[in-house]
Amino acid sequence: MSIAEAERWLDEHGNALYAFALLHLRNPHQAEDAVQETLLAALQAHQRYTGTASVRTWLTGILKHKIMDEYRRQARETAAAGSEEDAWENAEADRVDNEFQEDGHWSHSLSDWGNPESNLYSEQIWAMIERCLAVLSPRTARLFMLRDLWEMDSETVCKELSMTPNNLWTSLHRARLGMRQCLEKNGLG
Repeated sequence: MSIAEAERWLDEHGNALYAFALLHLRNPHQAEDAVQETLLAALQAHQRYTGTASVRTWLTGILKHKIMDEYRRQARETAAAGSEEDAWENAEADRVDNEFQEDGHWSHSLSDWGNPESNLYSEQIWAMIERCLAVLSPRTARLFMLRDLWEMDSETVCKELSMTPNNLWTSLHRARLGMRQCLEKNGLG
């Protein structure tokens, strides 16, 4: 494996990898670092690349692991700074409470979402999702991405974020409501 090969990977796949990392990490510097770490790992593991998947798919798989490593690092750091996260979660809980009437029904009528599958790959929708994720707390946004965007199973998400299943479902409910509210407020209702 040569440096020229790695440079070719960066030229051909760097923008896609960076966009993927930025969507999930929401920090340009962390996204750049994750892409660099991905390319270094790919250089070190190029003998194990069998060619059964495209190079981009292989690199994206490595990048997912690097993003998960970053999530774990952030989880360790934020465990010490729990009060900020608690404030975010309390604000989200208050916002959720305002969505319902005392009898448990929605306080306003639900919007018709149309056919979401036909809009899934629209760049505008992904940009909107990214903006709405920025409204959520970092931990809640990460939870939403892992469970609803990456479709990871609940047990894995609980392990990755060091949370109980009950806390997972409560936080996931808040994240989904926050995303729904943001998307509707921005014209996707």
